[in-house]
Amino acid sequence: MLPDPERIEQAAALLRAGELVAFPTETVYGLGADAANPAAVAKIFAAKGRPAGHPLIVHLSGLAATQAWARALPAEARRLAEAFWPGPLTLVLPKAERVSPVITGGQDTVALRAPAHPIARALLAAFGGGIAAPSANRYGRISPTRAGDVREELGDAVALVLDGGACEVGLESTIVACPGGSVTLLRPGAVSRSQLVDVVGCVLDADAASPRAPGRVRSHYAPRTPLALLDRAALAAEVARARTAGSRIAVMARGDPVADLPASAWRRMPDSPSDYARVLYAELRELDRAGVTRILVESVPDSEAWAAIADRLARAAAAGDNRGVDARGAHGRGAEDVPEAP
Repeated sequence: MLPDPERIEQAAALLRAGELVAFPTETVYGLGADAANPAAVAKIFAAKGRPAGHPLIVHLSGLAATQAWARALPAEARRLAEAFWPGPLTLVLPKAERVSPVITGGQDTVALRAPAHPIARALLAAFGGGIAAPSANRYGRISPTRAGDVREELGDAVALVLDGGACEVGLESTIVACPGGSVTLLRPGAVSRSQLVDVVGCVLDADAASPRAPGRVRSHYAPRTPLALLDRAALAAEVARARTAGSRIAVMARGDPVADLPASAWRRMPDSPSDYARVLYAELRELDRAGVTRILVESVPDSEAWAAIADRLARAAAAGDNRGVDARGAHGRGAEDVPEAP
């Protein structure tokens, strides 16, 4: 969907006035504020119910704009930006002195991204500065991939929602920390580890010393309905138990139904990881509105192509009540084994 110049100018004017504007990116919809205005940024935390101290991503027009926000651009970060910007990659860099601690969660690093969506790029060009923008949803809930999701979640807290249709990627960006001389993967996304390695040669895993980054708390991306993540055999057994008990359940799986469930209760998910990612959050939202008592999700393959999806599903399951269920997901880990954000 192409940008409407009048709506873009209206959105830019609202940002300059310290208001919140939601806009589409290729990943999910963002809740934007003038990143140079701490009072405007504080409205993001209030609208989302987001705890103080959680860092935000600043959206920029491109590589040249990082000079105003990062005090250094290590060679590895520059190569990654040249390879993947504009696109679904966030770089965590040493912050410039001017960057407010409200943006960084009090850390000495700042998260920067150049989005690829034409509406996001048009808004950045019209605004002429950095836009702080986490996902446009209540904290911990399912990220929005359609304009209607934003309105449903945040209502009048947002001055304007720019409608760009459904997001192409559907999952939040890959996040890497580049403090200088190394690259650490903080959150998986559409840019895979192998793609990162192809550019910089070595990518480290996050540890307790890594910067805090958005979307790394144990429970996140979750529907209000309890969600359990199961392998195929456990899924079939749990569906049978639920049917015997008369429980109202819904299922997301990549195969055909394992029991006589209503068509609306069994969501046949795509076999392609990119297609699965694109529709995941929209499907979860639909099932969350279905009035069921639990959502059962078949775990995804243990491969790099599915890593970002496995990460989001495990965090969504961590919010649910999975007692008495074999909640093992991808990579042979239970939801309880997903690490807390450092």
